[in-house]
Amino acid sequence: MSASSLDLEVTGMSCAACAARLEKVLNRQDGLTASVNFASSRAIISRADEGPDLNAIEKIVEKTGFGLGHQEERFAIEGMSCAACSARLEKVLNRLPGVRAAVNLATETAQIDYIAGAVTEDRLVEAVRKAGFTASSTADQHGHEAPSREPVTAQRDLAIIALLCIPFAIEMLDMAVGAHHLVPLWLQALCASVVQIYGARHFYRSAYHALRSGSANMNVLVCLGTSIAYGFSMVVTLWGLDLPVYFEASAFVILLISVGRLLEARARQKAASGLEALLNLRPQTANRVTPNGVEICPVASLQRGDVFVVRPGEAIPVDGEVIEGTTEINESMLTGEAVPVLRQVGDTIFAGTLNTTGVVRARATSLGSETALARIVAMVSRAQGSKAPIQRLADRVSAIFVPTIIVIALLTFVIGWLATHDAQWSLVSAISVLVIACPCSLGLATPTALMVGTGKAASAGILFRNAEALERVHRLKVLAFDKTGTLTKGQPEVEAIYPAEGVTEAELLGVAASLEANSEHPLAKAIISRASEVGIASAYSLDHFRAVPGKGIEAAAKEEIFLLGTPEFLQEQGITIAALPLDAETRSVACIARGGVYLGAITLSDALRPEAAAIVSWLHKQSIETIMLTGDRKAVATRVAREAGIDEIRASLRPEGKVSAVQALRGEGRLVGMAGDGINDAPALAAADISIAIGSGSAAALETADLVLMSADLRAIPDALSISRATVGKIRQNLVFAFGYNVAAIPLAACGLLDPVIAGGAMALSSVSVVTNSLLLNRWRSQRSL
Repeated sequence: MSASSLDLEVTGMSCAACAARLEKVLNRQDGLTASVNFASSRAIISRADEGPDLNAIEKIVEKTGFGLGHQEERFAIEGMSCAACSARLEKVLNRLPGVRAAVNLATETAQIDYIAGAVTEDRLVEAVRKAGFTASSTADQHGHEAPSREPVTAQRDLAIIALLCIPFAIEMLDMAVGAHHLVPLWLQALCASVVQIYGARHFYRSAYHALRSGSANMNVLVCLGTSIAYGFSMVVTLWGLDLPVYFEASAFVILLISVGRLLEARARQKAASGLEALLNLRPQTANRVTPNGVEICPVASLQRGDVFVVRPGEAIPVDGEVIEGTTEINESMLTGEAVPVLRQVGDTIFAGTLNTTGVVRARATSLGSETALARIVAMVSRAQGSKAPIQRLADRVSAIFVPTIIVIALLTFVIGWLATHDAQWSLVSAISVLVIACPCSLGLATPTALMVGTGKAASAGILFRNAEALERVHRLKVLAFDKTGTLTKGQPEVEAIYPAEGVTEAELLGVAASLEANSEHPLAKAIISRASEVGIASAYSLDHFRAVPGKGIEAAAKEEIFLLGTPEFLQEQGITIAALPLDAETRSVACIARGGVYLGAITLSDALRPEAAAIVSWLHKQSIETIMLTGDRKAVATRVAREAGIDEIRASLRPEGKVSAVQALRGEGRLVGMAGDGINDAPALAAADISIAIGSGSAAALETADLVLMSADLRAIPDALSISRATVGKIRQNLVFAFGYNVAAIPLAACGLLDPVIAGGAMALSSVSVVTNSLLLNRWRSQRSL
């Protein structure tokens, strides 16, 4: 595709008129010629050199009421050595049209969101290559992602460098006891040359690519420092000058930094173990039912609709629906709950969970990347690859870090020489400045803590959408709860039936069951369940159903109108309602009418979750205000709020009312969270600062909620706040250490108080220390015992 021609996917068009309108708007722009096709949902745009760029075109499309389709790719990046590398690569990628990239040094990945049709995957890979790195897709054949591995060559190179440094170790020991040049100078020069040319080749290659693209990274500092020490020593050796040599400094700095890199890579790999543990939950084989019996086959060969068998002790291969058998399944790897749950015919089972007791047959419903486990892995992976706002300062410092260090090293040499008239001392001090500066620790401070924190959270059934959500959750000041299914069990039961005079309970329940037959509402299920229990079938074949949100249902049969809903709904329709039962004020009431005549009422109640009161009390102790937002009547909401200890209630709210309530709370300047089921409360969840989907593994929740609690247990909320607080605490500790190390170490090196070898070792260990501190998050444990 030429630079002046774009083939873009357009989202949001509902008819040919939409396409015509967008085409008209685009063609009004100077330098643009567009053809928009509704059938293919695509826009072919020719752009003159002076026309608007791709970002401007996207804004025009959005302003018209549509959007451009986006794609997301995740690449494993090889060759990055410090925060300057990741910052440079991110800058290179973000220069591409329609591309938004986040490069993570700790995970060695690049998460790229781009406008579909603007660039190709090959172009992205080529851009990475030109920047001096290599990129490969992290998606495997099952649609999952796997962490990258440190190449074996790094260990081999380290062994070679270590062997070549043995003569220098002997020489340094001899110098400590007063002996000199026990190791011949020619042997030192030979060993140092191999280390400098072969052992440091990766440093030079990375430094070259960085300088070629107009920036500098940590490898530039390493190459400068070691090259100066090595070059000075070679001049002394070849010309036979009566000056000391620093072969041991250049060789040992390369050795120590290589050791530090290897330790750092292993520590980062351990930090990613949370995601790897999720990946390892995937079984490799399944027991597929065929006409010839049960056969063992690769999970990848299963097709949607295939029937498979799961025996006790086996992991579920894919998401499926149980069609035969009853068992208990350990779903702790998804929900964090250790107690097995009963699964029987009609229930959904999830890939990666463990069958503990019975044998079941199930029909495959979701495969590969569509399974709940795959979506969870993808969500954790995205969260680990995203950037927290707290990282911005480190990114800004990293961008100017290396040039600043080079200037400081030059000043150290010049000022030191002028002040002491000792060029040798000034040179050694400048080398120490170059090798002790460490932008790596700055680049690793945030992402390594995020990797461990999100991994530990996932193991407890807590999923953060991105790094920003994890950073913000612990700062909640107000938490709004939905009532049904969140504070309550979401499984209301019929408490009592109150037929009107001349109407039997069976007749009333039969009419109600007929009206609720096609509804998925929890109250409808309760009525249908009671009718089934007493053997009452739907009494009427109704049609022309009309649902009135927040009020009730209207249907018809043989020109008779049937109504079921709140007392107010029936009264609005002109129905006279007899006196309601005494407990109606504090219960959900479904009133029923037929042909304008009131038939009676059914009261239902939804029990409070056992842990709800304790959780609300805990939130209050944390100075977090609680509020209930519900569409139920005020009397019912008041009863539930009183039992739970909720501060404030807002009842009889329609979906838009919940949105207004959340917006009003945010308008007070406080960080507001909204906890709901992730589906029915979607508008209110979207309006909150932090949206919390409870007990939902649905694709919608995983894609939209800031925080998904896989368990319906409200005790996961304190866990989420706890892991957020712990992770942010580690990030702050890491940043303080990283900044403090550089602030303290660089002046010491500039004053000649640090030998280059010691400086190189300290620099290598600084990154390892940051990653090790992040690994301490592995000690975090779920606190589900309030």
